[in-house]
Amino acid sequence: MPELPEVETTRRGIAPHLEGHRVTRLIVRDPRLRWPIPEDLAIQVENQTFTAVRRRAKYLLMDIGGGTLISHLGMSGNLRLVPAETPVLKHEHVDIELDSGLTLRYTDPRRFGAMLWQRAGEVHPLLARLGPEPLSAEFDGERLYELSRKRSMAVKPFIMDNAVVVGVGNIYATEALFAAGIDPRREAGRISRARYQALAEEIKKVLARAIESGGTTLRDFIGGDGKPGYFKQELFVYGRAGQLCKVCGTTLSECRLGQRSTVFCRRCQS
Repeated sequence: MPELPEVETTRRGIAPHLEGHRVTRLIVRDPRLRWPIPEDLAIQVENQTFTAVRRRAKYLLMDIGGGTLISHLGMSGNLRLVPAETPVLKHEHVDIELDSGLTLRYTDPRRFGAMLWQRAGEVHPLLARLGPEPLSAEFDGERLYELSRKRSMAVKPFIMDNAVVVGVGNIYATEALFAAGIDPRREAGRISRARYQALAEEIKKVLARAIESGGTTLRDFIGGDGKPGYFKQELFVYGRAGQLCKVCGTTLSECRLGQRSTVFCRRCQS
């Protein structure tokens, strides 16, 4: 599943080609995504000009006309820019044709993504209860410490809770916990303030590095500019169960937390 760095990579890739450009036509070939594409979406965006492309958590927010086009890439989706005459392939559900001659094409084989509309002045329910952005000043170790008190759940699903902080998905939660030396199975409420301060800093570092590297290359992700990410080569624990720890040489262990596979080092993380 594309995570925050992959979505930010997509935003950076498509923003220069959308902002200041007018939508000449919207084509919806299959509205059956995770939530149905609004029937009146063409009315909202055609002949309107994109003014900004933003990101909130893993949602892309494309401001245009009287509102915002909200897109989520789901498990296998991607947005890429192609010449208008590019032949349509299977699973390419939406085309947003621009006055530049380019088309923003949404592809989603599993159809778990979304293409929704938010009117100006309103907040879509999907965005209403999100926590702070992990790279913002609002997110720090003190927030993690205060919200974790009396919480018996494991620390990994705790930091993946979007009400606590947005966008810390499975890959980057796993990597940040390793970097901070924290066992992902530990109860969230039993971790000290100092260790949460270290964890918050590692979350910021691992996400910033991934964004600068263009995201993590996974099976289905393609960046908005057509270039895949290259952060995968830097992963210390995610996807490396049974291999040797790059730091101490111990065989990496694996467990399931919150229905997610979790890899960790029994020696480096406590």
